[in-house]
Amino acid sequence: MLVKSISLLCALLLFIAVMQLSREYYWLLRIVVFIGALLVFVKNRKYVVWAIIFALIAVLFNPIFPIYLYNKAYWIPLDIITGILFLIEAMLNRPKKSESMVVEKKKYKTLKRDRIL
Repeated sequence: MLVKSISLLCALLLFIAVMQLSREYYWLLRIVVFIGALLVFVKNRKYVVWAIIFALIAVLFNPIFPIYLYNKAYWIPLDIITGILFLIEAMLNRPKKSESMVVEKKKYKTLKRDRIL
């Protein structure tokens, strides 16, 4: 549930980033999208394609060693595509590990004579 809400937050921030905003907003965007991409990467590490996609997003938006494209026209399609990917990831319903491993317990009838006191 946490990853889903962070994915939706990242998508919203990425769609807002298409507008002309201050430099501080884009630094905040880098930090939030980087953390969101890392969380989605950890969640989807068994799904190789999604893991690779969100690892690349984390590298592109990392605030530690930022990648500068110097032109807003290059960032707009990247922001939109990345926002759509976060939305798709938030809408996917993958079975949780605990749900897929539930084994039905068989009920055995025990007699009083079979019980250890």
